[in-house]
Amino acid sequence: MLDPKIVSLVIFVLSYLCFIFFPIYRTHIALLGAFLLIVTGTVLPIDAFYSISWNVMGMFVGMLIIADIFMQSRVPAYFAEVIVNKTKKTVWAILFICVLTSFISAFVENVATVLIVAPIALSLARKLNFNPAKMLIAIAITSNLQGAATLIGDPPSMLLGSFTGMTFNDFFFFMGRPSIFWAIQAGALASFVFLYFVFREHKENVNIISEEKIKSWVPTVILCLLIVLLALSSFFTIIPQPGVLCMLFGLLSLIWAKLVDGVKMLEGLKKLDWETTFFLLGVFVLVGGLTLTGWITSFAVFLSGIVGQNALLGYLLIVVISVFVSAFVDNVPFLLTMLPVIATMSESMTVSPYLLFFGLLIGASVGGNVTPIGASANIAACGILKKEGTPVSFMEFVKIGLPFTIIAVSASALFVWFIWR
Repeated sequence: MLDPKIVSLVIFVLSYLCFIFFPIYRTHIALLGAFLLIVTGTVLPIDAFYSISWNVMGMFVGMLIIADIFMQSRVPAYFAEVIVNKTKKTVWAILFICVLTSFISAFVENVATVLIVAPIALSLARKLNFNPAKMLIAIAITSNLQGAATLIGDPPSMLLGSFTGMTFNDFFFFMGRPSIFWAIQAGALASFVFLYFVFREHKENVNIISEEKIKSWVPTVILCLLIVLLALSSFFTIIPQPGVLCMLFGLLSLIWAKLVDGVKMLEGLKKLDWETTFFLLGVFVLVGGLTLTGWITSFAVFLSGIVGQNALLGYLLIVVISVFVSAFVDNVPFLLTMLPVIATMSESMTVSPYLLFFGLLIGASVGGNVTPIGASANIAACGILKKEGTPVSFMEFVKIGLPFTIIAVSASALFVWFIWR
């Protein structure tokens, strides 16, 4: 009989390698790996079910629905045009678009944010006759950065919140200290200086005639009400869990779309990013297999042996490894693998586990900005540019993504170190 510990590791490693070399089939690979764990008896079906964080899945699917309805309302695009029209120079218009991207991305999934803002960026580029490539790259990487700022910004934040029990408010202030939100803002401020350097030559005057018409303010009200309830859930136990809350508001959004626009609920559901949803399910089971067979504990012991009681070394190691891995591989499987490792590591070190958790989140979320394949938002932005006839090469993306990542990660990581060491 095959050793379950060996089987779980082999399936995990092979799946991870396939994520790298065949990224377009990542969902099929993750589900196949989960299926193999179950049919080989390595993971029991009931254990596979409980290894999935259903709270995270609820938040993710609910936010996908709300983001789609929010985007269709054209409110974000309208505000983007207003911002552009209020600025006098192209460089400031571009930076303001990046600021709007940052704000939206803190509450809406990154790919949806890129889809919301990209049309305005392309319109600006056409009217002023310049290549939109750098601007779309900037939108993607600022979206990835701010996605880590709040509980509902992106799957990695959802995973961290679910694993540690952190609430929406805990991402702002936690245990009486400034939390991850402020660390990300430190990184944003530093990296925006770099973005100004990138776009400093664009001194053209801006004059865009408003074209966007707001269809309805209702989706905006729904999103704002959800955010308020998520914040209040920290104080009132009567409010449902974040996953349930997001699903309820997602359902409310679908009902509203059906009643007002006549959009069939089934059609609305079909448009969602089910590929990423099922990818998440598969990865949860793959990582669950490592946990159940003891590999997570073994890896934590190995890292602890290297680090010892040196908190700074351990923290830097986590941040650097996270950035490097996430530059080439989706950060979801990496984060899921490392969360229990860090929890075990911190038990043998005289340091707050949240120092390492926050370092992991920063590195894994922002590290995806290094390459065009490091994050879904990057892939979406490059796809839009390709359709527009201005494809971006690997190195063109890296020239902006790498320095942006180094600056943003350094500032954010320093903030976390001085607050949480």
